[in-house]
Formats: sequence, structure tokens, C-alpha cells
Amino acid sequence: MNLHALRLFHVIAKTGSVTRASELLNISQPAITAQIKKFEKELGLTLMMPHGRGIMITSAGEQVAVLAKRLFAVEQQIEQFAMEYGRGAQGHIRLAATYLPSHFLLPAWLARFKQQYEQVEMSITTTNSSEALKLLLNVDVDMAIYGGLPEEYPDNVQTEELFQDELWFVVAPNHKFAGQHITLQEMMKEPFVMREEGSSTRERLLALCRTYSAPAPKIALQFNGLHEAITAVIAGYGANFVSSLVVREYVSRGELCRVYVEGIELRNVIAICTRKHEPLSAAAANLIGLIRKYPY
Repeated sequence: MNLHALRLFHVIAKTGSVTRASELLNISQPAITAQIKKFEKELGLTLMMPHGRGIMITSAGEQVAVLAKRLFAVEQQIEQFAMEYGRGAQGHIRLAATYLPSHFLLPAWLARFKQQYEQVEMSITTTNSSEALKLLLNVDVDMAIYGGLPEEYPDNVQTEELFQDELWFVVAPNHKFAGQHITLQEMMKEPFVMREEGSSTRERLLALCRTYSAPAPKIALQFNGLHEAITAVIAGYGANFVSSLVVREYVSRGELCRVYVEGIELRNVIAICTRKHEPLSAAAANLIGLIRKYPY
């Protein structure tokens, strides 16, 4: 089907005049008439007839005009979608995040983003550090928001550091080490309440003990979430090694207390991870731009 001729007929039907269609399209009337004749022959239908000094749309032409109106309305929708997708106002972002950014950073980031780009769909997977990178490398997500050490990132992952937060040892206020300055060896005598294997913070604690030849921590309780682990420590059992972002407010309210381990000052890197040499969609790029503007 000659879609150009259909478009000419659509404009004629909409304006009711070949003359007006000629003015709008900047095509001569004889050229429009000739193309409509060829189009009628192609369809085997008479779409319009002379009527006085103008034209009249036939019954078949009216039906074709209705269908053409629908077709070109869809065309406009596609053009609008392509324009909005190109500037990131449409699309679908698949995001993986480790527990720390997922619970303490993403809610504010995504609320700001959706206020500007309401039509962009979001799929968010909260998981541990190793699984987040696995999802990224398997092309199951477009980006990962990751908390960990930069040297742990694979070579084919592009990372952009947003900021660093401190890692704290914390206990309940009535714990014997609350607010005290002690050695790492003393700290490792306490039972720990930690996240599951694969957690970057847990791996940092194990690496810390290896570096300083201290005994490995006794993981007495293990949870799949940060909240559960912290709640257990607040209730009075064991110690935790955790991001200051997570427990800063608990400490300020007196629900938890820091333990100052001599010679230990560790920081956690919060980073955006993407696949190297692979362009992001406009929507994903817009989200990263917003996160850069409001990192915390």
C-alpha cells in the first residue's frame, strides 16, 4: 500500500478540500489528484468524486478515512514515544542494589526521579554484593548500586564512586564495650550478629581479621537483612560491624553505642556500577545524573 498516497487522502478527508490539502502539504493540486487516482486503482475503490467545484468523499472513502485517521494517530504516538524515550521520559530501568543503598539511599533517589519521569518503569532487585554484580554481568539489570571495596569490582564493570561512609562496630548501650576503646583481638571475642555470606560488610570484617592476624569473628546469628541484624543487637545480643549510614540515628538516639577499636578506621565505598563500553538508555542516564546531583 502506498502510505504517502494514503496520507494525502487523509489530509483531503480531514480538510474536505484538495485545494486546502495542496496548501498544507505544499504539493500541487494536479500532483495530488494524480496520486489519489493511482491509489484508488491500487485499492480497487473510489475514494472521492467531483462535487460542484469541489469533491465529495464516497462511502468507501469515509471508511478508509476513519482507518487512516487511526493509523496516523498511532504514527504520532510512536513519534511521541520515540522523542520521550530519547530524552529518557519513557522506558524501563532494571536496577540491582545492595542492602545498604537499597534501604537508605534509593527511596529518596527514586522519589525524586519519579517526580520528573513518572512514565519510566522501574524494576528493583535488592540483594547482596556478589549477587548484584552477577546480575549486572549477566545483563539481567542495567546498573547496580553497590557498597563495597573498589578493588573487588571485576575488570569489565565500570564504577563511579559516589561517596564513602565509615564502618562502625556497635553494641547495645548496656554492653561492657559500649563507648570503650579496645583492641581488635578483644572485639573478636564477642559474638557477632551479621548478614548472610556474600555481604560486603561481612567480607570486610573477615578481611580485617586476616590483615591484623586476629581471630575470625564468631557469627552467632545470621540474618538476610540489615534491619533484623541491627534489631537483635539493640535487643542486647552480640555486636555488629556495619555502615554508619545504617546505625547513625540509632547511635544518636542512644539505642546503640559505638565501640572504638584501636587502629581501625575503615570506610565503605558507595558506587554506581555499569557494564564497560555499553551505552545506557536515556532514562538510565537521567537516573545516574540525578544520583550524582543528590548522592546522599
